[in-house]
Amino acid sequence: MNNQSSLGTIRVLVPLLTAAGILLAGNGLQGTLIAVRGAQEGFPAAMIGLMGSAYFLGFVGGCMYVPRLLRSVGHIRTFSALAAIAASATLLLVMVVDVYVWLLLRLLLGFCFSGLFTTVESWINAGVSNRDRARVLSLYRLIDLAAVTGSQFLLPLFGTAGFVLFGMIAIMTAMSLVPVSLADRSNPAPPAAFRFDLKPLWLVSPVACVGCISIGLTNSSFRLVGPLYAQEIGLSLTSVASFMSAGIVGGAVLQYPLGALSDRTDRRIALLLATSGACLAGVYLSWFAGSVEWRNYLGIFVFGAFALPLYSLSAAHANDHAQEGDFVMVAAGLTFFFSIGAMAGPVISALLIRYVGPQALFSYTSVVHLILVFYTLWRMRVRAAVPVPMRERFVSLLRTSPVFFRIAGRRGRKG
Repeated sequence: MNNQSSLGTIRVLVPLLTAAGILLAGNGLQGTLIAVRGAQEGFPAAMIGLMGSAYFLGFVGGCMYVPRLLRSVGHIRTFSALAAIAASATLLLVMVVDVYVWLLLRLLLGFCFSGLFTTVESWINAGVSNRDRARVLSLYRLIDLAAVTGSQFLLPLFGTAGFVLFGMIAIMTAMSLVPVSLADRSNPAPPAAFRFDLKPLWLVSPVACVGCISIGLTNSSFRLVGPLYAQEIGLSLTSVASFMSAGIVGGAVLQYPLGALSDRTDRRIALLLATSGACLAGVYLSWFAGSVEWRNYLGIFVFGAFALPLYSLSAAHANDHAQEGDFVMVAAGLTFFFSIGAMAGPVISALLIRYVGPQALFSYTSVVHLILVFYTLWRMRVRAAVPVPMRERFVSLLRTSPVFFRIAGRRGRKG
């Protein structure tokens, strides 16, 4: 795909990306607001972490059910229905301030946002080629990071007490419907019939699957428990927003360069580079940043720069080998693996903060990232390159599975 055709692809996807940006801004603000407001309401740290786990438990349910919904009613109707439910659940959070009600509502919100992100990401992947996939996904992540960064500063602007921020999140979720419903003309065909089966996805790219589990364990902890860490080291509400935004802005810095690098070489090299950087940044935050504000800003900026692009790299690596019509299944499967890690991550990190101290959060993320580094190195040693004849036999094997994948990456692409 040349530059002109790449621009044409992006132009067609502009309404969808606009809707995603509005949606992601509301969702990112909600994650921080739940942690801060929950602490203000006197909810225990373990319960705040459990709310994060409930959210990602809902993600798992969305992964398994929403692809069927996409097949039944299509992408636009699925997006519209889930956005309406998410907006309503957000309003209920402020109408009923109770820890157990919030647990249930976060479960429901997780289901909705899982479906919304599966819809958006499968929609995007259906409209791009392997040659430009990581760059387009990186653009999507840049929109994600920019939207979430901007929304964080609504916290000190309006405060976390009362109704206003919850109402604004509901408005953002509802407004995401407008560009998709009225402007988008790229609605892909519904996916082919399938049953939810993760084995073919695992066979195509174990690194992407393990990577998504690791990303769930770490990035969910940063997004949902990071505000609690910032409060525990003594930062003000404005500084909490700045801390979270510094990490998200950091993620924007290397998102596109790492995506471009992975488009030109084995994606696992870019994945390995990013994971190693995130590991070292976590060590810095744990052992050297202390409670000094500027050191924490610097550490979380570098952490975000390397940690936040990991999902895009993993997703691009897996989607390289998916056949047209299987992008929904890949998006759902990767979201499922991410959710497995993300269910455990916030609870583990919240308990570590409570019983060990705030610095334990980033010691934990460094350990997880280090494990992913070693696993990626091992996979690169086990499978150096898949020769074409072997690749064709591999495709034949996968075609016997209920989920149908084709390894379509360029020669030398690794799995």
